[in-house]
Amino acid sequence: MKHSQLVVTVARDTPASEAVGIPVTSDKAVPAELGVSRAQLAATGFDGKVGQTLVVPSSGKTTVIAVGVGEGNSATAHDLRNAAAALARAASKHVSLATTLAGVGRDDRTEVAQAVTEGLMLATHRYAALKSDKSFASKLKSAVLVVEAKALGAAANGSRRGTVIGEAVCMARDFANMPPAHLTAKLFADRAQLIASESGLKVEVFDKDKLLAMGCGGMIGVNRGSVNPPRMVKLSYRPSKSVLKGKSAGKGKKTSLPHLIMVGKGVMYDSGGISLKPSNPSHAMMKADMSGAAAVLSAMSTLKALGCKNQVTAYLMCTDNLPSGSAMAMGDVLTMRNKKTVEIHNTDAEGRLILADGLSLAAEQEPDAIVDIATLTGACAAALGPKMSGVMGNNARFLSQVKEASKAVDEDVWELPLERSYRRMLDSYIADMKNVGGGEAGAITAALFLDEFTGGYPWAHLDIAGPMWSESDAGWLQRGATAYGTRLLVNLAENFRRR
Repeated sequence: MKHSQLVVTVARDTPASEAVGIPVTSDKAVPAELGVSRAQLAATGFDGKVGQTLVVPSSGKTTVIAVGVGEGNSATAHDLRNAAAALARAASKHVSLATTLAGVGRDDRTEVAQAVTEGLMLATHRYAALKSDKSFASKLKSAVLVVEAKALGAAANGSRRGTVIGEAVCMARDFANMPPAHLTAKLFADRAQLIASESGLKVEVFDKDKLLAMGCGGMIGVNRGSVNPPRMVKLSYRPSKSVLKGKSAGKGKKTSLPHLIMVGKGVMYDSGGISLKPSNPSHAMMKADMSGAAAVLSAMSTLKALGCKNQVTAYLMCTDNLPSGSAMAMGDVLTMRNKKTVEIHNTDAEGRLILADGLSLAAEQEPDAIVDIATLTGACAAALGPKMSGVMGNNARFLSQVKEASKAVDEDVWELPLERSYRRMLDSYIADMKNVGGGEAGAITAALFLDEFTGGYPWAHLDIAGPMWSESDAGWLQRGATAYGTRLLVNLAENFRRR
């Protein structure tokens, strides 16, 4: 099932299209084919800033759209991703579009074409499955990136990559936008199995009985209030011999492939459990509390198509968090997969409980590094807002790789300290630890809790509670679930290196 409606191709010549997008810089000559002067553009308020668009009056059948790309010598792939998104919105009433956007900018043609393709796809995506009137959705079905003959190969490769990644982001958005009744843990696991079979992944699904037998007390405890049983999905990717041809294992004793494990929080709906959230309209977005698992699944789906040369394993930890007569209560004590006991002081701090089981299982595989991604704390969202995630971890070198991936894909992160002295806030006189640390430093104490289950392996934690949702269209983001972290994880998996 496709999640993006847009097909992007690359060509040397401009085809007949309903709309044509012409890039305009803020400092260089205006392209003659636009048919207007710099002064005429300025009179409309258009000065060529990144993402500005202007429909230029034309007597022909083709709609001509000027799209700003900023200063001509400094436009980056990130700039052009956002410019492409703006162009897609300006052309949304048309079925076909051609543009020379992939031919400008200072970065290489592969990188630029990938970014432009992503921008076009992500800006045209809408979750419209439940809308009777779909007139609000973009009509754009095809886009052609026009480049010089010498750049055709590089641009085609970049556009192919952009299509794979753009489709993955749209998939993650669709999952996170789905109402809770449309995507239970079981239904999500079923979809994961189908996606795995289409993406060259090995998949294992663990039901409630298996999780009980495995001692996954966090998963079982959080699920106790729900009529829908939990699911844990394990996905495994290993590159083929043809992909690995010529790849050296590097120096050192280890000759196996670098092994990265991803763990995603998949709370299909979070009511807070017994610690019930207030009846606030904003909590309708708690259907997107599984955005971490959606990002991991979607990122994993790209690895074979992109030729990833690293070994990657993923755990999707999926359950509801609901109140009922059988629900987990404050004061209960859970025994986690790694045998540590946790006293519950807040049932709305449930994400860390299910991640603890996933991290424990990850550590048992003795990987080179572990990354988890979760809509974990309101504290992180309050501190950093909707534009970036918090990142914390126990290994500076691995954290630097996560930050490199963030910068490469324009999904911002900000490192918060893993302040070890705060660990005492989690102390319990009943059990090994509590699941909350009090009213201060909530994002940090949540990360300190998770660190107890990593086995000391290099680990990074992405708290995406802020950027998981957007209230408006902005750049490559669309209103609703953002699928933040999907592209970051793809880049991290592809470029992961053992240190």
